[in-house]
Amino acid sequence: GQTIKHLLMISLLVIPALILIMAVVFYNRFVRMRNEVRNALGNVDVYLKKRYDLLPNLISVVKKYAAHEKELLSQITALRSQAGSLKSAEDRLANDKEFTAAMKGFMVNVEAYPDLKASENFGSLQRSLNELEAQLAAARRSYNGAVTDYNTSTQMFPGNVLAGMFGFGSIDLIEVSETERQNIDVGSLL
Repeated sequence: GQTIKHLLMISLLVIPALILIMAVVFYNRFVRMRNEVRNALGNVDVYLKKRYDLLPNLISVVKKYAAHEKELLSQITALRSQAGSLKSAEDRLANDKEFTAAMKGFMVNVEAYPDLKASENFGSLQRSLNELEAQLAAARRSYNGAVTDYNTSTQMFPGNVLAGMFGFGSIDLIEVSETERQNIDVGSLL
């Protein structure tokens, strides 16, 4: 009888301690993963800023050759200006989607100007932009990987129970819009 009481007393102390340890471990894991997501989003923001900083030079070169593309250049400039005042990640990512679509149209329209394409200054700026776009794509992949790991951790048992208790919710991935998935009909843009 005495041994059973000791085992029962020990189990009454050990089980809550194990549950507490498990809760602390999961909480710390969620915090670490959420911070990895924030860091990855920060990296996306760095490349977006570099891209926005490169644009005034690119636009000024293009203006010399393509004066009648003012509407497209104005749209790109407005999106660039708007990006600096956006605070939430969702707003910044939405602006990035619009900006990326506008830039694709812009680069396709540039094809109609052989003198512009031949310009050394434009070529250098275009190479810089292409390099930034590749870095931005890598940063987006890194962000989506961190978000996927975080969401998986907070949605699988027993993490989902603890995540709900601690207030860790799901985070959205950066997704490509339906129009970006379509092939561009270059002929219709010229």
